[in-house]
Order: sequence, then structure tokens, then C-alpha cells
Amino acid sequence: MSISLSNEEGITGLSIRGHLNLRSDVRSDGTPFLSRQSFRAPIHLSKAHVESGSLLVHLVNPTAGFFDGDRLDLDITAGEKSRLVLSTPGASRVYRARGESPAICRQRLTVESGAFMEWIPEPFIPQAGARYFQRTGIHLAENAGLLFFEWIAPGRVARGEVFAYESLRWELDLIAHDKLIARERFELKPGDHSLTALREKFPAAHYVTAYVTMAADAWPAAELDALHDDRTYLGHGPLLENVHIVRALCADSLAARALIGELRCLLYQGSGQPMPRLGRIIT
Repeated sequence: MSISLSNEEGITGLSIRGHLNLRSDVRSDGTPFLSRQSFRAPIHLSKAHVESGSLLVHLVNPTAGFFDGDRLDLDITAGEKSRLVLSTPGASRVYRARGESPAICRQRLTVESGAFMEWIPEPFIPQAGARYFQRTGIHLAENAGLLFFEWIAPGRVARGEVFAYESLRWELDLIAHDKLIARERFELKPGDHSLTALREKFPAAHYVTAYVTMAADAWPAAELDALHDDRTYLGHGPLLENVHIVRALCADSLAARALIGELRCLLYQGSGQPMPRLGRIIT
């Protein structure tokens, strides 16, 4: 599939071209602050505040959601020695496509030396007939810390829309110390075999992924194994450069939400850092 990633911005008659450009740094007393911010609909920022030593920013979409042809570019940097937590107060929604073009989101996340970034959004909910393409690049410097979550719902389950979207295309590259550590490329289409693994375990499975930096001897392997049960099918393992991955299929949204909350607690405990409260259901 050929997808144009032009730099055109603004609002046209049919679509939105939005952006978020954000950077955190630290003051002389060690307090993190936003040293750069620029955004355009469909993104709006909450007032950033410091929580447990981290700068907490909520990314808000004040529109109904994404439509085909919409484009959002995010370029977010945790500057040297800063701690930045990015959350969303509500789910991301993509609506039925009106034409052939997907909605597009391109994300570049950079964590500089000695910095830490947590990315913890609410679920991504593709509605029936939706087309969506997401490309994420994560760049970690030496001694950089990361806790990156993704949560993909099967659709509007209460409306009977389970895996009824047209196409979801996901790309992710995680680079640490200029070395490619992880690369994901997948496209989910209800009409082919791509959803077989998701459907096999649970008929309306929620898909949860976490990329985490942590020393191997601090990784809570036994505690993570204990999260595997009849409503959560979970696996985890090490990559390179102290990067670990967790993947899970959950029976429904309640199981997924509970899992992310438990994962977050375990991973912060393993890192020895205080866990910032998010001010929403996942605490």
C-alpha cells in the first residue's frame, strides 16, 4: 500500500492535518518542564504538572476522532535527565472510511541520555469500516529509560462491531544506541488470516504490548508469569540493550485495563522509581 506522508498541515474540507511538537528538559534544581510545545488540532494539551518527579502531560483529542484522510504527526523528546509521562484521558477512535485513504498517525519519540519517557494511552478503538496506518519510531540514547504501552481494541464490542474494521497497518522501529532493537510490521484485515491468532484465544481479544528498559537482574519475570490466567494470555522476554517486551491477549476491556494497571506497578517497582499517578482509571 502506498501512503503519502506530506508535510501539509491545517484543515481542508474533508480532513485535518495536525501535529504535536513537544520537548521536556530540567531546570537547574532538577525540576522537569516543557521547554518546547507546538500543537494543532486534533491534538490539545492539558496543563503539564510534576507528579512523583515526572512531568505528566495529557494528550487530548477534542474532536470526535480520526477519519480517513486525517493526518497527525507527533515529535516528542524527553531531554537529557528529564522524566516525561504522556497519557490520554480518553480512547482514540477511527471512524468508517469514506474513501480509499487511511487515517495516518506518525510518531517519533526520542529519549536522550539519562532521561525517561512513559507512553500510556487509553485504548485504540477502530470502528467498522475504518482504515488506519500508524508509524512509530522510538530512539533511545545511552542510559535512557522507556515504558511504552499500546492497547488495540477489537472495535465497538457493545455495538456488535468485533474485528469489523477494514484495515489496521502498524509499523514500529525501536532504536537504542543507534542499533535497531525491535521492528514490527503488520497489517490486520478481517477478510484474511491476519486476525487468526487474535481470535483463536478470545473471540473479542484486546491486544496489549509494552516495551520496557530494565536491567536483566531486575526484570520481574515470576511476577509477570503470574499474570497469565484464563482471561489474560501473556508472554514476555528480553531483547537487546536491556530492552524487554511484554505481549498479551485479554478477553475484554476490563481484563486489559486491569493488566495494564498491574504491569505498570510491577515495572515501576522493578525500576526502583516512584510511579506517577495518572489522574484517571489506570493509576
